Amino acid sequence: MKILYVYAHPEPKSFNGALKDTALAALQEKGHEVKLSDLYATNFNPVLNAGDFTERKKPDIFKPFFEAIQAYKTGAFAPDIKEEMKKVKWADLLIFQFPIFFTSMPAIMKGWIDRILAPGFGFNPVTNNVYDTGLFKGKSVMLVTTTGAPKEMYSEGGAHRDLNKHLESITHCIFEYMGMKVLPSYIIYEVGSISREKGTEILENYRQRVFEF
Repeated sequence: MKILYVYAHPEPKSFNGALKDTALAALQEKGHEVKLSDLYATNFNPVLNAGDFTERKKPDIFKPFFEAIQAYKTGAFAPDIKEEMKKVKWADLLIFQFPIFFTSMPAIMKGWIDRILAPGFGFNPVTNNVYDTGLFKGKSVMLVTTTGAPKEMYSEGGAHRDLNKHLESITHCIFEYMGMKVLPSYIIYEVGSISREKGTEILENYRQRVFEF
């Protein structure tokens, strides 16, 4: 299987870093082809702007949706966008790993989605290629995420409500919209206060989870 691992955490020595390293080692051990997009490490630019397009359909006014549709037809995306698009097109499975920031993903990863999964490439509502007929039909995706708060706070009756429902703005409104099959999210709660022994157990559980692919 061809797997793209999109990772966003600013500290390589973090528990998130250990999760990522564990997953990559397990996937490679299983014999999968794996590519990594480490957004902080590569200083990925998350800001969608006019410079994303080497040629403009309408130079006088910037309409990113229409520029992206045109750029996908003509190949006029900026080189960094093209490189990530190649990885997405190549992959059978995409894994997105990130810590929860205000019940969602870090801005750098949202920017990756905005710039890479662009109209024309990731979806095309003009021709109704969304959801069951999405352009990425046949690909699968999984979210892997960590929280600082305990699970009780992210439960249905907790202060923040159910985290899985928060993540539906990503899993349903982005990935299922593009036609992908969404696998159950892998969530680790309260990572800031886990013991070394518990951390080792979590890493082994995650290794076993990705080894199932």
